[in-house]
Amino acid sequence: MKPQNPVVWFEIYVNDIERARKFYEEVFQFEFAELGDPTEESFKMLAFPADMETKNRASGALVQVKGVAAGGNSTIVYFYSKDCSVEEARVKVAGGEVARPKMSIGKYGFITLVKDTEGNMIGIHSMA
Repeated sequence: MKPQNPVVWFEIYVNDIERARKFYEEVFQFEFAELGDPTEESFKMLAFPADMETKNRASGALVQVKGVAAGGNSTIVYFYSKDCSVEEARVKVAGGEVARPKMSIGKYGFITLVKDTEGNMIGIHSMA
């Protein structure tokens, strides 16, 4: 069996979401889909085009969050998991840090945010 793509979602944090929308839509010739705020934390999200039902999918969104500046560590790649608490439990042992323990994102499942040994923020996504 071929290994599957473990990447399921990415986010590109931006300071001005409308300016970023214009850039990406103009450069890549597509339209974003508006996403509601799944966390009720004042997120603004615009989804890249994707077929979310396809296996080995990788898509993402532009995200604007008050207090989170673009640049630096502003892109988070989310890795697939059956239950993100399983991988979360392995983070400290592997030398990393749990930045945000498993949390619900409503109908979109659950996420855990962690920092790797280099200080990079990554996400782990699961439906359970």
